[in-house]
Amino acid sequence: MKKLAVGVLATLAVAIAQAALVTKTFSDEIAPHIETIPIQTLTISDEQFLKGDASGRPTTISGILRVAQGSGRLPLVILVHGSGGIEENAAVWERLFASIGISTFAIDSFSGRGIVSTVADQSQLGRLNMILDLYRSLAILAAHPQVDPNRIAVMGFSRGGQAVLYATLKRFQKMWNPSGIDPAAYIALYAPCITTYIGDTEVTDHPIRIFHGRSDDWVKIAPCRAYFKRLRATSKDVEMTEYRNTWHAFDYPSLPSKPVNIPYAQTTHCVLKEEPVGTIINAATHKPFTYADDCLGRNAHVAYSAKATRATEEAIRSLLEKVFKLP
Repeated sequence: MKKLAVGVLATLAVAIAQAALVTKTFSDEIAPHIETIPIQTLTISDEQFLKGDASGRPTTISGILRVAQGSGRLPLVILVHGSGGIEENAAVWERLFASIGISTFAIDSFSGRGIVSTVADQSQLGRLNMILDLYRSLAILAAHPQVDPNRIAVMGFSRGGQAVLYATLKRFQKMWNPSGIDPAAYIALYAPCITTYIGDTEVTDHPIRIFHGRSDDWVKIAPCRAYFKRLRATSKDVEMTEYRNTWHAFDYPSLPSKPVNIPYAQTTHCVLKEEPVGTIINAATHKPFTYADDCLGRNAHVAYSAKATRATEEAIRSLLEKVFKLP
């Protein structure tokens, strides 16, 4: 009986310890405050954006702020979604950031514009419009009493990664970011880099990090390699990480590890250039780019990569611990 009692007590002690560990881990990932914040922005074409033309349609979008555990003004990562809108990978990153005391703000650039998805039709929204949404969000969040304006980073995925990557341009910041808030870090996952913009190597001095799969056939890696090379030539703090055997949307845990075809996915394997100001030229035709050009196609593959996701998480955690000066 005595041995039985000791065994029961030992088992109970282990169970209590495990429960305490689970409770602590779980509670770290729960936002004590969740807030939906409206953002006043514009719906404009890429030409209007590039020319600084603010005569677009006034639009109200929104985002979800999840405040991490802690007090006072906390560091924040703004998440910019891809062509499918806010999807499951946002939750992956929200949990990671919450676990290290970083709040998140997930911008929804689609719902306020009546868009569900641009996966099959990218022409529904200008590629650069989400940069404006990001800048407008920065101005509002920097004034929030629970956000440290000096410790804001931005992170985007696919179409959203493109917005984050080119939000680094000083030219665009001067035209569209009157708040003057320059994020502490810019993080782009599988972002399109197919367009050469005027002045696109004159970028922020803050860290720029690019993560891309070599097998990605939705957003091919070669244009990002070329852009990365041009940026590195300017001695900016930019790094690009490539993953072998890794496809688009590699941080979506519900996807299978083997690539699956998305037949309706619109691909844009074009070589584009801004020339002159405000006009995007297709290098193959030397004419203004349209969504009827031959370089657009269908069929792309997606697959989850636990290895690439873990490596990206570790790299981003290390970066943010440094730029945010986390304890």
